[in-house]
Amino acid sequence: MSTVFRLDASIKPEGSVTRAVSDTLENAIAAAGDTTVTRREIGLHPLPSDAWATAAFAGYVPADQRNEAQNAAVALATELADELASADVAIIAAPFYNWGVTQHLKTWFDLVLTDGRFSPGAAEKAGEGKTAFLVIARGGGYGEGTPRFGWDHASAWLKRVLEDVWGYDVTVIEAELTLAESTPAMAALVDLARKNLADAHAAAEQHGTAIAGKIAA
Repeated sequence: MSTVFRLDASIKPEGSVTRAVSDTLENAIAAAGDTTVTRREIGLHPLPSDAWATAAFAGYVPADQRNEAQNAAVALATELADELASADVAIIAAPFYNWGVTQHLKTWFDLVLTDGRFSPGAAEKAGEGKTAFLVIARGGGYGEGTPRFGWDHASAWLKRVLEDVWGYDVTVIEAELTLAESTPAMAALVDLARKNLADAHAAAEQHGTAIAGKIAA
């Protein structure tokens, strides 16, 4: 039995690129059979914005002296960490908003980081020997040579936590120019946007099939 944890952070009820590409990835992995998927939806059902600060400060209070709010925040952080820790493969669907990490996703990371298993000072990295897929969608273009090169303040941070702090083997699947279809000023980029999206789905299928093969073996 293999377990997949999937985190979705898009605020779009419909038409989310990160959800669509993650669906392709998840379905390819699940084709191996004997796979359980645990999902956490934080884009449409956000975590409490004050939970991280409460959980973080609760760490300095003896367990038997914590108040109700602290106990609830710590319990939530533990629940989130349990979901991630119990999975062999993690899918993090991370849309790109305002040049950075969405607040919903940042709250999730901050809460998980309060758990001892995932804290920067943990004796062992919780993701060591495990695989994480980072599915990213950006509305514009941020590669070298573009006007907004260097404005992506999300991707490197996400990889830093997943790889360096938690120890996962990270594969990034990304699509850019996702707003081209709906933005008149980007009309000349529609064909490239469609190719980028098709390439992202193809990469998701390829990587998912590879993981499925390992699971089946």
